[in-house]
Order: sequence, then structure tokens, then C-alpha cells
Amino acid sequence: MSAPLIETRALRVSIGERTVIDRLDLSLAAGERLAILGRNGAGKSTLLSTLAGLRQPAGGAVLLDGEDAHLMPPRETALRRAWLGQFHNDPFGSTVLETVLTGRHPHLGRWDWETPNDAKLACSALAAVGLDGMEKRQIHTLSGGERQRLAIATLLVQAAPLYLLDEPLSHLDLNHQMAVLELFAATARDCGAGVIMVLHDPALAHRFCDRALLIQGDGQTQCGTVDEILTAPRLSELYGYQLRQIDDAGRRCFIPE
Repeated sequence: MSAPLIETRALRVSIGERTVIDRLDLSLAAGERLAILGRNGAGKSTLLSTLAGLRQPAGGAVLLDGEDAHLMPPRETALRRAWLGQFHNDPFGSTVLETVLTGRHPHLGRWDWETPNDAKLACSALAAVGLDGMEKRQIHTLSGGERQRLAIATLLVQAAPLYLLDEPLSHLDLNHQMAVLELFAATARDCGAGVIMVLHDPALAHRFCDRALLIQGDGQTQCGTVDEILTAPRLSELYGYQLRQIDDAGRRCFIPE
């Protein structure tokens, strides 16, 4: 059997003096989708940035395809995992096409320029997120939702087998939220990509993910299938507010009591 796309072994993550993840053992296989849920400040983004190699763990290890990610060259890890952060800083002006092409840089040599094939892949990714025809727009003229979709397109052209998405639905209206979730579901199903994403809506996590990881913020976590983990009692405890569960046609939603 092939190694998991990503695996944690006794992973410990801290924010200052506070341990938010304690001895987490987790693995994600090709084609799997995992949702991370928890209260504000519980450590969801901190965990994801640790999985992305942007933070050192306080303990334990993160493995990519069975190898210690900390020991791998940056270019190699960029070919294996792609990260979407919450915030996008654009200090310099560039066009939409120039921005999305940066996702191809891990595939290029140090002195190589983007090829016509790279441009074709970039245009296809822009079309996938509904930004086709905007290639020449300056990124500073984009709305928040358009900028978020551009970031997602940049991730797609990176073509890594693993996507780490920190609140991918930020700034998106309902139709684009569903389109993005459908897009990554298809990427997992058709291309065998692994997807880990921080979400705030348990109903969407239940609909679009295979498993869920609940982060309590005090080091404790719960992980399992969405049917097992995303229940009214568990989520009521997680969020500190009583929720009612409604099941309809195989889908599950939660409403405040």
C-alpha cells in the first residue's frame, strides 16, 4: 500500500504557552477530504499552517508520502502540498494571469520562464473558478470574493496531490461557496487529491467531506467519519451552544436551539 499523502505522529502544536493540539496521530489518503472545525482561536489555522510547513511543531512530526517534511527541500514539498491562507497580501501590482502563473513556479527551473502550456493550465484554472476573461485585470481592482477565487485558481495550477485550505469559503457568496466545494470534491474524486479544509459550517463539512477533526483548543481532538463525529451532542459541546440536528435525504444540518 502507498503511504498516506500526509501523516502526523504525536503532533503537538502550541500558541505561546498554550498547547492547542496534543499528540495528534492523523493520516490522509489519496482522494480523502477532511474538515477541521472548532471555535475561534481554538488553533485550526495554526494546525493547518503547521501541516503546511509554515510553523514548526512543538513536538512530533509531519510526514509527506512517508518522509519527514522538515527534512525535505522546499521545492519538493511545494510539489506535494499546496496551501491556501486566510489572507492575501498584494504589495505589488500584477495582472490576474501573472498572479495565477505563480502557482506553476515549483514546476520550473530556477531560470525558466512559464511556457505556453503553463499559460493554458492557468487559463483553465481561471475558468474553473469563473474568472475567465479577466486575465488582464489588475489584482488591486478585484473584489474580495474575486481575489479569493484567484487564490484558489493559483492553487489549482500548482497541481499538488494535497490541498490545505484555510477557510476557502471566505468572502464568497452562496453560489461560489458551493462551486468551490464541488470543485475540490471533483478534484479528490477524479484526480485522487487529498483535501484538508477549515470550515465553519458543519452541514457543509458533512456534505463535502469524508472525515472531520474537531479541535477543542485545549489539546484535545476528536476525529472520525462525518457521520460519527458531526452530531448535535458533539457539536453542541464543541461550540458551547445547543444545536439541533436535522437529517434529510442523507444530508445533515444543524440549527441553534
